[in-house]
Amino acid sequence: MDTLGAPGAGIAVALENLFPPLPSEVVLPLAGFAASTGRMDLFAALLWITAGSVVGALALYWVGALLGRDRTVAIAARLPLVKVSDIERTEAWFSRHGTKAVFFGRMIPVFRSLISVPAGVERMPLRVFLGLTALGSAIWNTVFVLAGYLLGENWTDVTGYVSAYSKIVLVAAALAVLLLAAVRLLRRRAGGGRRDRRASGTPEGTPAESVRPRGRPSR
Repeated sequence: MDTLGAPGAGIAVALENLFPPLPSEVVLPLAGFAASTGRMDLFAALLWITAGSVVGALALYWVGALLGRDRTVAIAARLPLVKVSDIERTEAWFSRHGTKAVFFGRMIPVFRSLISVPAGVERMPLRVFLGLTALGSAIWNTVFVLAGYLLGENWTDVTGYVSAYSKIVLVAAALAVLLLAAVRLLRRRAGGGRRDRRASGTPEGTPAESVRPRGRPSR
C-alpha cells in the first residue's frame, strides 16, 4: 500500500478472496489508518478496495461455473455422509435464497469468499451476482476502513473483535457439521437394524427372545 497507494489496497483485497490466509480484517483497517495519515485518499481507498473484492469474487464465481453441477455432484457423492439428495436440496435452497446468501455472505468471515463458488455452479445471472457482491462488499469494507481511519494508530484493535467474530462463526459451522454427521450416522444405524430384522423375519419392535421357537410340550 505504501508503494501503490489505494490500488495496492485493492490488489491485496482481491488476493484475499483467492488466498484466505491473507485476511481482509487486517488489510481494511490498515488501509483506513494509511488514509488517516494522508498516504492515500479515503474515498479512493474505498473504491479500489470494493473493486478488488468484486474481482476476487468474480474469479471464484468462474471457478464454480467451470466446475459445473455434474462435477460438483460427482465430487460430493464421494464424500462420507453426503448424499446426492443433499446437493439437490442445496440447489433448491440456493434458487430461492441465493440473492440473500450472496449479499449477506459478504459480511461473514470465511464464507464471504466461498459463497461465490455455488453462485457460479448455479450460474446466477452475472449482473445480479456483481451487483450484490459490490453492495455487500462495499458495506463490509466501509465499516472496517472507517474503523481504521477513526482509530488511527490503534487500528489493530479492530482485528481482535473480528477475530472473536470469526471464531464464533467457525465454531457454529463446525457444530452444525458435527450435528449433521451424528444424525446421519444414527439414521444409518437405525436403517441397518431394520433391514437385519426384516432379513431374519423378526417383526420390528419385537424382542428377539419372544420369537425364539419353543420346545415341544412333553406328553
